[in-house]
Amino acid sequence: MLGTIGVLLVVAVVVAVVLVVVGMRAPEARDPIQARLAEFSVREEPLSLEEIELSQGFYDRIVLPFFNSVGKISQRFTPQATLKSTRRKLEMAGNPMRMDPSFFLTLRLILAVVFGGLIFIVFLVTGRNWVQGLALTVVFLLLGFMFPDLWLTSRISRRQKGVFRAMPDALDLLTVCVEAGLGFDAAMSKVQEKWENELALEFGRVIQEIRLGKLRRDALRDMAERIGVAELTSFIAAVIQSEQLGVSLAKVLRIQSDQMRVRRRQMAEEEAHRAPIKMIFPIALLIFPSILIVLLGPAALLLMSSTLGSMLMGR
Repeated sequence: MLGTIGVLLVVAVVVAVVLVVVGMRAPEARDPIQARLAEFSVREEPLSLEEIELSQGFYDRIVLPFFNSVGKISQRFTPQATLKSTRRKLEMAGNPMRMDPSFFLTLRLILAVVFGGLIFIVFLVTGRNWVQGLALTVVFLLLGFMFPDLWLTSRISRRQKGVFRAMPDALDLLTVCVEAGLGFDAAMSKVQEKWENELALEFGRVIQEIRLGKLRRDALRDMAERIGVAELTSFIAAVIQSEQLGVSLAKVLRIQSDQMRVRRRQMAEEEAHRAPIKMIFPIALLIFPSILIVLLGPAALLLMSSTLGSMLMGR
């Protein structure tokens, strides 16, 4: 039993290390068109298609096309509602690995097979209890299937928190630029030039979509849907309404900026009030036992070596 648990721990540690390495080496979210244009701008001689393909990394040339091709096969058997929901989650997470919805769903199946297959092979080699092996195989199958979804949910939450924290400063800069006489599009360009956070990248995408012919209100609504932050949705609704009704945009931005700062202060106070409750469990499970061991350990050793300890232990 102890040998089986040791093997499972080794397998879990190896899988965790592999996942951490893959996550650290995963490419960050960026615009591939802008990266390609930046690469061309520094070159003096034109490149052929073969040189362009070879200039890309291993992930872009082999890994991503392979999973996309496998995902297209599985896309035929996947409901459209599931693909649409997965696509929206990937957009809300910023799509860090430039995955298609079919690629993501295929990755869930592959991880489930890998996790469950490793545990099944361990029990097959060691010849342990088959009932226990099958039960653990099913558990690791479910863990492998759920792991990408949990990772994506954490990415969405982290991205939304980053956008929410960046909104007050961005709205202040928008307000200053608009009050100085710039248009709203030029003000968004200033925000993009000033910072490199998720909100600035989304403003840059809105500007590109506007330049390609999309209406500004449609581009802003799409940005609100991609991020999914209620405060940003309210801000965009106020901007669109001020544009339609002819209200002063600078005044609307000033009001929204003040409200966002109040909201951020309220969120900080709420997190501060939650901190004592969150500290109860680590204190009770980790800190108190350690203090008891340090304080009562020497006394327990002295008691065991004394005559009373011998009598209590029946020696």
